[in-house]
Amino acid sequence: MLKSMTGYGKSESVTDSGKLSVEIRSVNHRYGEISVKLPRQFMSLEGEIKKRVSNRFKRGKIDIFINFEQPSGLAAPPQVNFAMAKAYHEAFLALNHHLGIYEPVPASIIIAQKDVLVSQELAPDMDGISAALFSTLSDAMDSFGEMRCLEGEALHAEIAGRISIIYEAVETVAVRSPVAVAANVERLKERIVKLLADVQLDEMRFAQEAALIADRMEITEELVRLRSHFKQFDSLLSLDEPVGRKLDFLLQEMNREVNTIGSKANDAEIAAMVVELKSEMEKIREQIQNVE
Repeated sequence: MLKSMTGYGKSESVTDSGKLSVEIRSVNHRYGEISVKLPRQFMSLEGEIKKRVSNRFKRGKIDIFINFEQPSGLAAPPQVNFAMAKAYHEAFLALNHHLGIYEPVPASIIIAQKDVLVSQELAPDMDGISAALFSTLSDAMDSFGEMRCLEGEALHAEIAGRISIIYEAVETVAVRSPVAVAANVERLKERIVKLLADVQLDEMRFAQEAALIADRMEITEELVRLRSHFKQFDSLLSLDEPVGRKLDFLLQEMNREVNTIGSKANDAEIAAMVVELKSEMEKIREQIQNVE
């Protein structure tokens, strides 16, 4: 089953220490990249969070946002930094003296300055909250993974449909190839007869030239490799593991074979089909960029 690299998942939980929220979102990325934004008191858990996410999701740029809200009743009363307040008071007095202002400095002005009034929160019980955090993370990953699977199913249907179109076009090319060779040989014969006029055609020499034309237009090997690639492609689509990079590589190989067919086949119909094949393959390549 294909999985998309784009997805979103969220989960929340409430504990005695506060409310936890875990949000996961991802976009396409060539490799796997995980970033975590979390409260300072949870920094020690960052490594384990990344490990658990990377064990389940192998590709994509994954951003994890963790929020923690403590109940208001757990907040400690603000503390006054008296040393800082004294320093501001002295600075204001000096400024007043310099400006010739002789009046007291209001406490409201001093307490409004940075780092004078310090708000503090009681540290949560990390032993108790870590289990809740990882449980919430697991639920968010489940939601996230489900969305990636749903998008992967849509990608599977789109890619499989276009591969069927390409396969049918390749089989049409296979049928057309011997006809194109015969047509090229016939055109060569007509030109030679016209140029030689009344001169007798050397059938042996012409047979040699016809054989050279057939050899230059021979695409059997390319068709065999393409059919093999189709089988591998179908097998990869059914695997329950990350296959995006394998599909991308295989599509490059298929594109190489199609290019070779286009360069060998001196035929307008085959050339037109090659253009269509490359167009469909480009559409598949765009979709594969979304596959994990």
